[in-house]
Amino acid sequence: MAQSLFKKLRIDYPKSRLDVLAPAWTEPLLARMPEVNKAVMMPLGHGHFQLVTRWQIGKQLRTGNYARAIVLPSSFKSALAPFFANIRQRTGFLGELRWGLLNDIRKLDKKLLPRTVDRFVTLGNENKLHYKNDNPEKSKKILQPKLVINEKNVRSAMERYKLTSTSGPVLGLCPGAEYGPAKQWPAEYYADIAREKLAQGWQVWLFGSDKDVVVTGKINKLTQNQCVDLSGKTSLGDAIDLMSCTDTIVTNDSGLMHVAAALDRKVIAIYGSTDPGFTPPLTDKARIISLDLDCSPCFKRVCPLGHTKCLVDLKPHRVLTALDNT
Repeated sequence: MAQSLFKKLRIDYPKSRLDVLAPAWTEPLLARMPEVNKAVMMPLGHGHFQLVTRWQIGKQLRTGNYARAIVLPSSFKSALAPFFANIRQRTGFLGELRWGLLNDIRKLDKKLLPRTVDRFVTLGNENKLHYKNDNPEKSKKILQPKLVINEKNVRSAMERYKLTSTSGPVLGLCPGAEYGPAKQWPAEYYADIAREKLAQGWQVWLFGSDKDVVVTGKINKLTQNQCVDLSGKTSLGDAIDLMSCTDTIVTNDSGLMHVAAALDRKVIAIYGSTDPGFTPPLTDKARIISLDLDCSPCFKRVCPLGHTKCLVDLKPHRVLTALDNT
């Protein structure tokens, strides 16, 4: 979602250098964003404070002579490295009481900027009163993310994983959701979708990280191993390039959903405990499937009521109908 901000900055400041400080796992994503000049890897994981390390990172960043830092996370610790780097303008929302660490503080109006992508993009504006003086409708007209595929790696990955995209259309399934089970549509339902499309002559490829091996393995077993299970086998870069070979992706609300959207694939996005109005797939080719129950979105990792009806009651025929209509 941050790529929409990068696109805006590239237009507003075409001669500027745009570097991104981010976790190491994001490198394959950033490498496929032409707006980014360099990815600077953050060695600390989520939740790690380590003040000395952040001071060292800030000291290293001083050599970049950066004129401005835009801090997207709202945490206190995320504002430390730009502060230690002595970057002249440090922009971000107030978040966790970051007075002093940031010197260009924006106050977030969540009603006016409901989506994460809107919040990111508006931080690129120079005017502190950005969304008060601007037409709120302007934030909806963002530039959609678009990843540039490594065609050489596509061919190489197809060979390495013994794949073909010429023997019928390809359906990609992304059944994982690192956030928790309240975002995961049942594996049995994914298997129903897979069996139906396999019977129609489609190929079905399963995508996910090593944390998703169990669920993709279950789906494949329920289809008599007729799917191509890539979960836990591909690097993120390979997964991105191989997803570009699919025709349609069915996915939970997950990181791979946003990848599929940025690859301009047809996307069927399934929402349970989360809100499609907050983090929707940023593509005109997406169909969002949600029951909109009174108890959702609850934004919980595990259903607080113990039934997960927002997903269990969302039957496969809803998704199959959406697939047939794409």
